[in-house]
Amino acid sequence: MSFPDKETREKCWSNRDQYWACLDKYAPDYQCTSQAPEPKECIHLRKLYQQGCPAQWVKHFDRKRTYDQFKQKMAKGYEPLNAEHKEKP
Repeated sequence: MSFPDKETREKCWSNRDQYWACLDKYAPDYQCTSQAPEPKECIHLRKLYQQGCPAQWVKHFDRKRTYDQFKQKMAKGYEPLNAEHKEKP
């Protein structure tokens, strides 16, 4: 695989940003790396994102979004260990 040219990279980033904006609007807590179903409003944008970006980039960006969400929770005082114990019956 050759490295994408500037136009292809910009298209990829634009598709990613549109997809992430859709997630922010319809499912702000959705994590791309989870096995949970995607919001139906964003499925078409996800396909464009996957078609417009190299697969390795999609994987990287998905992980980055999940990590950024985690960092935001931590900044607000999120305690992962306490959250796990609260979820279990």
